[in-house]
Amino acid sequence: MASAAAAGAEVLDRLFEVIESRRGGDPARSYVARRLDQGTGKIAQKLGEEAVECVIAAIAGDRRAVIGESADLLFHLMILWADAGIAPGEVYGELARREGVSGLDEKRARHVTGDE
Repeated sequence: MASAAAAGAEVLDRLFEVIESRRGGDPARSYVARRLDQGTGKIAQKLGEEAVECVIAAIAGDRRAVIGESADLLFHLMILWADAGIAPGEVYGELARREGVSGLDEKRARHVTGDE
């Protein structure tokens, strides 16, 4: 399982590099450049739309659509990260930090520190 996870992280890292390489590109020629050019509000709105589409597919029980919408969701999340100056490794690090911690305990800790 670890090798599949590592391969998945490598795919995400490569995708993020492509997203970063499109920064400042021609919005008429690059979807990512166009999204980044639109600004944080539009990027976040598109991420929300993709999340809703994933939820709808899940509720419909459409496994194939959930896979496709999940890929769209991850892609647009990574555009948001790029816009915010967040590298995937920072998110991986946060997930690693939370590994082995009860989700309820982790949520409680965020509430106490005001991070929620």
